[in-house]
Amino acid sequence: MDFSNTWYVIPAAFILDLIFGDPKHLPHPVRWMGNAISVLEPSFRRLFSRPVVSGALFALCLIFASWAAVAILVVLAAKIHPLAAGVVQLVLIFFCLSTRSLQQAAKNVLAALRAKDLSAARKNVAEIVGRDVAGLNEAGVARATVESVGENLVDGVIAPLFFAFIGGAPLAVAYKMVNTLDSMIGYRNKDYIEFGKAAARIDDVFNYIPARLSVFFIALAAQITRRKGMQTLAMAFEQGRNHISPNSGYPEAAFASVLEVRLGGPSVYGGAQVSKPFIGEQFGEVAAEDIKKASDLMMISAVLALVVFWIIAAVFSTAG
Repeated sequence: MDFSNTWYVIPAAFILDLIFGDPKHLPHPVRWMGNAISVLEPSFRRLFSRPVVSGALFALCLIFASWAAVAILVVLAAKIHPLAAGVVQLVLIFFCLSTRSLQQAAKNVLAALRAKDLSAARKNVAEIVGRDVAGLNEAGVARATVESVGENLVDGVIAPLFFAFIGGAPLAVAYKMVNTLDSMIGYRNKDYIEFGKAAARIDDVFNYIPARLSVFFIALAAQITRRKGMQTLAMAFEQGRNHISPNSGYPEAAFASVLEVRLGGPSVYGGAQVSKPFIGEQFGEVAAEDIKKASDLMMISAVLALVVFWIIAAVFSTAG
């Protein structure tokens, strides 16, 4: 991405996200992606007898189409005026970020727990996690929320910023398509174990670097706020592999270290219990107030990621 645009486009998109969050009543590209996935899935399933092949083609076509559509839109806007291209990229990158909506979702869960309304807390946490929430107690709801904040720091903030700085709005939007595909068809159940396999693996590849970069931003935030950056780094890379996901364990382990809480462990998905190893087993249960700490840690880490990426982009631009 040309740094003449980067210097203002991505920070401006980040600030817009902090101010407005997810605009529920405006057309949203991610919702369009979800609609496209739902509408096109049956047609792609019929293309080949092997679901894994159909699913791979489905994922690759949608990812490429999302990148190409935005790239063409930016090129056409640039022909009108360079500023128009900047505005298009700003708006689309804004839609790719979820900093404020993630913070608000965590606040909603915390508010319900503070009000001793476990039913409302379960309902609120169900909006940001994929596990079954009906049997969760207060500690379980708090743990699920903290884990989601850690994981979504990568999916909703660091990864979109990373790809935006590398390839502008086209690559950021392509990443959101990858992420949306994984969230909709990347399941290990009988319907998607084969058809969604490629989508899940592509999501793993795209998140590999951002998930590990997140550890450094979380550790930097921990060093600034608590003087425990090195401790966070050590635990994150030591226990980050203790997760069924190749990526999610790293930010979770970093959060567990900073907050000194135990994450992971058995959870229920689709009525079946999934055994997951504990992360930070030496610590105690997550408490409701740890949600606020996790939300603050997420926000500081997000700002640090923006600043570091911006500085790196500036250095490369100057060197070029």
